Amino acid sequence: MDDVAPPRILHLHSGFNLGGKEARAVRLMNLWGGKAHHSVVSAEPDAMGAAKAIAPQLSCDFPQETMPSLHGLPAPRRYWQWARAMQGFDLILTYNWGAMDAVMAHRIFSPFLVLPALVHHEDGFNSDEADGLKARRNYFRWLALARAHALVVPSHILQGIAQNIWHQPESRVELIFNGIDVASYAPPPAPDAITGFVKQPGRITIGTLAGLRTVKNLQRLVRVLSPYRDIVQLIIVGEGPEREIIEAQARELEFDTLIMPGFLPNPRQYVGLFDIFALSSDSEQFPISLVEAMAAGLPAVSTDVGDVRSMVSEENRPFIIAREDEVAMRAAFAHLIDNPDLRKSIGAANRERAARSYQEADMVRRYAALYGAAMGRPQAFA
Repeated sequence: MDDVAPPRILHLHSGFNLGGKEARAVRLMNLWGGKAHHSVVSAEPDAMGAAKAIAPQLSCDFPQETMPSLHGLPAPRRYWQWARAMQGFDLILTYNWGAMDAVMAHRIFSPFLVLPALVHHEDGFNSDEADGLKARRNYFRWLALARAHALVVPSHILQGIAQNIWHQPESRVELIFNGIDVASYAPPPAPDAITGFVKQPGRITIGTLAGLRTVKNLQRLVRVLSPYRDIVQLIIVGEGPEREIIEAQARELEFDTLIMPGFLPNPRQYVGLFDIFALSSDSEQFPISLVEAMAAGLPAVSTDVGDVRSMVSEENRPFIIAREDEVAMRAAFAHLIDNPDLRKSIGAANRERAARSYQEADMVRRYAALYGAAMGRPQAFA
């Protein structure tokens, strides 16, 4: 293999601000280092925050301006442009609905052009499908994925959707849980690891990691915790278009202990500063931020979305709440705020669960085998 050039991989993302799928993609890129060259394109050109987490020595470029748009109505000419753009790469990796036009272009033109294998990843849905999948999109996915090498999903719920609604054969669907380096979350973080945060004596720190997008419903979190604004500090780590809306609601509710430091890389360096992890989303599948919080030994209060209930320890499951029930969510927070010993015992159970089930090494091995097989180079990431 020494005389073979590293494979060229084209990543087509629905958006590339740091969230679960972006964190996983960047982590794999960084771990594999010089074993591949990566080209990253986002359907939202301004959503490129995750690029900050890519190791500076990595062979990577961002050919946004030279690639066709991932947005637009289905059009043969644009699909032809995308098919041509895929030539010269060794593997195409597409992510979520925002990249599905590229998947369709590959499906249409791969019989006529020499195109690399394509692996599609579905990690969840935006707010426009949080309350139900769109029939036209389901049909489009079914058509577009017909020549994909694989469809990767991180949750049992998405696995069922892929097979039963998108009608993908079992052999094409790969269930790979998100994993992290659990042991690296054990050391206590530095007190100043979060910009602008100083832990105040007697206050409980509640934190979350999330893109500031509608589907994350962070306004819900502000509303639910506002009655406790005198005894909690709320930290929302992330960036996105809803920052001003969240800040405005906090001002309206006089929630002056809200801290929004923006994007922060390396969650292992600061998640342990939280006392309770919060997740308020309308839609998730297998949130990697929850796994990170579990590895740091935190209890979690979350909406009951995706695989969240089955992800956490049995001890934590009473604190997984129907997403519409803000009264119950407020009560769940109150119970943990008032019971430090319970927070500690649930956090320990969550850490044990993460160590047993969500190790990064298992995830990396599965992705290395999948991508290597798709390229016909099984040892590419060995």
